Amino acid sequence: MTHAQEMQVSSRDRAGQTGAPATGPVRRRWRVLLLSVAAGFLLTVVWSAEFVDRTIGGNIARTLLGHDPEAPISGVVAGIVFAFTSGLAGTFTACNIAAFGTVAPLLGTVGSPWGRVVQALKPLGPLSLGMVTVSALYGVLVGFVGTSMPQFSEAESVPGVLSGRSVQSMVAFGVVGLSMFWLGLSALGFVRDPFARLRRRFPHAQTVFMGVLIGSFLIGRPYPLFRQLFRDAAESGNPLYGAAAFTLQSVGNIAIMAIVFVALSAAAGARVQRWMAKPGRVAVLTAVALIVAGAFTFLYWDVRLLARREIIPWYPIAPWAA
Repeated sequence: MTHAQEMQVSSRDRAGQTGAPATGPVRRRWRVLLLSVAAGFLLTVVWSAEFVDRTIGGNIARTLLGHDPEAPISGVVAGIVFAFTSGLAGTFTACNIAAFGTVAPLLGTVGSPWGRVVQALKPLGPLSLGMVTVSALYGVLVGFVGTSMPQFSEAESVPGVLSGRSVQSMVAFGVVGLSMFWLGLSALGFVRDPFARLRRRFPHAQTVFMGVLIGSFLIGRPYPLFRQLFRDAAESGNPLYGAAAFTLQSVGNIAIMAIVFVALSAAAGARVQRWMAKPGRVAVLTAVALIVAGAFTFLYWDVRLLARREIIPWYPIAPWAA
């Protein structure tokens, strides 16, 4: 039996044990891989941080807060409100867009709309568990020692030099991107499923891990509104405030994603269910979401960042994204 066949048998066995949908064999998996990587790469070429962070995110935050979002945060209550609001505003930033790669692996095919909504809500619990754990712990850390961390720095970037803040972003998002990419490869059967054994005892282990990845976005996040929150939490010296603010920031990050996820599950009709029931299609959908998000995250935050700091000679960037 080939390795790919073993992966497929393992997937079917796992479906019987945990209730997860069987993935079945994946046809033309090399084509799926190459097209997904190409899509992630092209997204890095056309992505404009200025437009997404300031035009979209800034206007959303300004509308929800009713004032300039870059104004100083005055007090704990204002900080809590700012945390959730800036999290919502940052939904579509390059830091957070990879979170949408977690939606496809969780889609189900239960018959009735209400049944699909209930099924959709179940994995949001384990996803939130992983996310909140990392966000809260990082908030506690920032409350204790944040003013001495690289993310606290306001120093301008210098060509040819990687600042501590840039290194922290590269490490955090590099690990997140490569982790998602590896999970995508396992969905296609190129590598072994890293959660195969653990899932037998903890069926939602991979979903919790996806939440950990989303929570880890805060560790390297350079989004201006989050850095404003970071500095406020660090200067407060209050780890409880840091934990609450960072948790709400992450909740805001996935709120729209969760609504979209539940809506997609409810709207999935009989035709979509029949399409997803065919062997291999759930695996392809899962793999494409994870590989595109993983490739984008790694290339954007590690390779393209090196080009922007003039450490490597060139990376293709669209004129409007330069």
